Amino acid sequence: MTDQPIRRALLSVSDKNGLIELGQFLADQGVEILSTGGSAKMLAGAGVPVQEVADYTGFPEMMDGRVKTLHPRIHGGLLGLRDKHADQMMAHDIGGIDLLVVNLYPFEETVARGAGFDECIENIDIGGPAMIRSAAKNHAFVTVVVEADDYQPVIDDMKAHDGATTLDLRRRLAARAYARTASYDAAISGWFASQLGEAFPDRMTVSGQRRQTLRYGENPHQEAAFYVSGDDRPGVASAAQVQGKELSYNNLNDTDAAFELVGEFDPSEGAAVAIIKHANPCGVATAASHVEAYQRALACDPVSAFGGIIALNGTLTGETAEEIAKIFTEVIIAPDADEDARAILAKKKNLRLLLTGGLPDPTASGQMIKSVSGGYLVQSRDAGRVERGDLKIVTKRQPSDQELADMLFAFRVGKHVKSNTIVYAKDGATVGVGAGQMSRLDSARIAARKAEDAAEAAGQSEPLTKGCVAASDAFFPFADGLLATAAAGATAVIQPGGSMRDQEVIDAADEAGLAMVFTGMRHFRH
Repeated sequence: MTDQPIRRALLSVSDKNGLIELGQFLADQGVEILSTGGSAKMLAGAGVPVQEVADYTGFPEMMDGRVKTLHPRIHGGLLGLRDKHADQMMAHDIGGIDLLVVNLYPFEETVARGAGFDECIENIDIGGPAMIRSAAKNHAFVTVVVEADDYQPVIDDMKAHDGATTLDLRRRLAARAYARTASYDAAISGWFASQLGEAFPDRMTVSGQRRQTLRYGENPHQEAAFYVSGDDRPGVASAAQVQGKELSYNNLNDTDAAFELVGEFDPSEGAAVAIIKHANPCGVATAASHVEAYQRALACDPVSAFGGIIALNGTLTGETAEEIAKIFTEVIIAPDADEDARAILAKKKNLRLLLTGGLPDPTASGQMIKSVSGGYLVQSRDAGRVERGDLKIVTKRQPSDQELADMLFAFRVGKHVKSNTIVYAKDGATVGVGAGQMSRLDSARIAARKAEDAAEAAGQSEPLTKGCVAASDAFFPFADGLLATAAAGATAVIQPGGSMRDQEVIDAADEAGLAMVFTGMRHFRH
């Protein structure tokens, strides 16, 4: 028989949502209810018959609540096989516990609010995980619930099966229970590692909560889901979707790339807009207003921008929304949007509008994970940032103030372009982007060609790159890539330096009349 009747339940939760309703239902079914501490008081206060665990075990709660459920009458009741251990259970006066409802001490929340070391330690649950694991192991006879969202499925199952639960439900709940204790332990071990200053401990466990099952992955034949880690970094995981159809795998990936890029630009220093296609920027610009920044970003590559992702570093206004609405856009992400913008975009039923409430800190620490066959690679987030004082001028010609400003802008954008990268920029806007090529020379040429196409589309006789600056994410291994940027119209170049042929490249820059600076920092992005 796979259906197991619920005759005795133990309810002990830190999250009290739905507890009274569940307790009342169980009591109406004639279920004997055991409970502890605050849960017992809340149930009793609501008129639900309940017995304190201490009274049931005959052993008092002690050590500030650290020892209350660690007792043979509790774990025997959870672990005892009803068809094999019945005689032993009877001999030791151990009654079966058929339903366990436990959610754990709020360790993750305690850490998130910045509590001290001792308080975090006190919020590590011991009895809860022990009971959960016992009940989940014995799911052939015991139903285990670790989330309030699962109260209703248990109630529905009991209603449909004369007060019993089915094996199918118990198995699914057991799997959820082990996933919860695993994520809980992962949070604790991760916190301990951070307290010890160990960025890469001997063992690392990655956990996440499924936000949604996606229609498919990068391609229709791939399955996919979106998991959130609980990190409070503003972005796609924390954003509220105001409108639009469900986000796809590619939407989420591209939107994350767009928002991380635009987060590089402090809104107190001006408006910034990034337009992303296939995780690469096809246009980025800064300006006095977001509508102007959008227009300048769009001018870089209006063809690729069709069906793209747009990110803003400030509030989306009606004026900017009206301008964006002129072409097809998949997603807009911004810290906020005013009522006019929302009303305008509401007419675009499929366009997704995501509001995050803030910007990601480009200098904040964090980790990035990439799967490989048989494991995964973990590295710190690229929080590197080059400022004007970090630049080393290596050419005879000194760059102008405007060239310096544009070089810093272009290098900051290049950090978010797939390698090999060349970015052309002028007056705080990209005018050509070459991304993801095996040769840096090809990236320089592609970016120049796209700038020519954009100029032609705009009816301009000269390429947008005339008088621009060029940024390279890594050093030029040969002078040919540098000379290609000069041929495109660049007057100044920013690059990390560090090549065996640096002097050859510097000499070529001098001969071409270019100004060039080294950053000492590269930004590979694969």
